Amino acid sequence: LRHSYSIFFILLITFSIGFQACDDTKTYAEMREEEDAAIADFINKEKIKVISQSEFYANDSITNLEQNEFVQLVSGVYMQIVDKGSDNLADTVRNNEVVLIRFIEYSLLDQDTTISNLSFPYLTEEFRYSATSSSIAGIFNTNSSLMFSWYGYTAVPAGWLVPMPYIRDRAHVRLIVPSKMGHQAAMQNVYPFYYDIKKYQFWR
Repeated sequence: LRHSYSIFFILLITFSIGFQACDDTKTYAEMREEEDAAIADFINKEKIKVISQSEFYANDSITNLEQNEFVQLVSGVYMQIVDKGSDNLADTVRNNEVVLIRFIEYSLLDQDTTISNLSFPYLTEEFRYSATSSSIAGIFNTNSSLMFSWYGYTAVPAGWLVPMPYIRDRAHVRLIVPSKMGHQAAMQNVYPFYYDIKKYQFWR
């Protein structure tokens, strides 16, 4: 009987520890709340003025830098166009072109820079842009991609592609990208990121 009580006591302790461990695990809803709070906190700290997509279109698809405007797009991405790029209106991205990127990735939850290629003059992020009538996508060049080396995923974050209809070659854009529009690691861990993409260069 004493042996039975000992086994029962051990099982009870094990169950209690297991229950506490499960209880400490955040739900998806809780992670989404943390994400929303981190984005709101960043917007507040950086004194960002959020404008609607309709306001953005009414202003010729321009964000006012003096007022630190970011447009909140339907995708959930916040975008600031620092420089639209080339004066040639035809210098837009085309299907199957290579895009070169100079960027900083900053984690809004960790409040720290995760990766950047700005310190490496000869290192550019490279991906191939693909566009159809129903979708757009980008695939990293695995031989030279810092993002691929860091995260192990070939798909370009959807948020990086959102500015494409509004910019031209050599544009400079800043983005707040919620997890659902980020790379696979961001989606899995519900992590929002801020990107300062210093240059989109369309290689033709």
